[in-house]
Amino acid sequence: MNALRVIPTWRHGQERLYVCRTDGRNVAWYDREAARVNLLSEERREDVLDVLGPFLTGAVTVGPPPVPTPAELVRLSLHPDDDLAPNRPGEALQTVLDHEPGPQRRMRPDPRRHALAAELAVGEALDRLDGAGWRTLHSVPLPGGDRVHHLVIGPGGLFAVHTVYARKQRVLVADPMVTVGRREARPLLRVVRADANRASYALTAEVRPVLALFGPRDVSVTAPLREMRILLDTDVTSLARSGGVLKPADVEALHAMARDRGTWVRV
Repeated sequence: MNALRVIPTWRHGQERLYVCRTDGRNVAWYDREAARVNLLSEERREDVLDVLGPFLTGAVTVGPPPVPTPAELVRLSLHPDDDLAPNRPGEALQTVLDHEPGPQRRMRPDPRRHALAAELAVGEALDRLDGAGWRTLHSVPLPGGDRVHHLVIGPGGLFAVHTVYARKQRVLVADPMVTVGRREARPLLRVVRADANRASYALTAEVRPVLALFGPRDVSVTAPLREMRILLDTDVTSLARSGGVLKPADVEALHAMARDRGTWVRV
């Protein structure tokens, strides 16, 4: 037995199969699109090809990987359980719903499913910025059970995006209170700012707060907001229009730091 295991990962519709040791360290990965097995250790060639055998299709190239970027080196050094990059939009909520689906046939829909729909819509829109030099992490965990719904890093800086389901409802914003439909007002902007401040502390860089509203009928803001942006789910990609703050190397370095779960344990 070669004591290796195969771990599939998906990102933006592309699959990679990582070959890991029992301690979680990577020794190789198979890129289906490139038809290439990238070996980090030539000594494990036979073991890697043996464990990947059921997954290989057609002719493949086997050899050392191209010279990795700093971000790739960080990813390869992370245990899979500590890498936040594979998180899907709404990952944390989806996990809760998988384990606690709630009673069936309720008169009112489970609000958690509404929240998940909002995170999926916003997260998928933000993922489409990847080709423009932006990176997005989803469901970034914070101590105490809190989380940043979406952490966006790109040429325009860093943004902590908090999503709210407001489909066909009126939203009233009176800083720091937010009222959605007929629900009770909540000091939501205070929460969004606090999450952004915690992210700033963890990454030692300014992270700006953003509230993303999913499908509201209309939005009223009673006064200019302090250090806060409010966007609709259909307009979150407007973040990409801001630029001139970070160089590509800075984006990759901050993304590499942010994807490590250990970065967030003491904020």
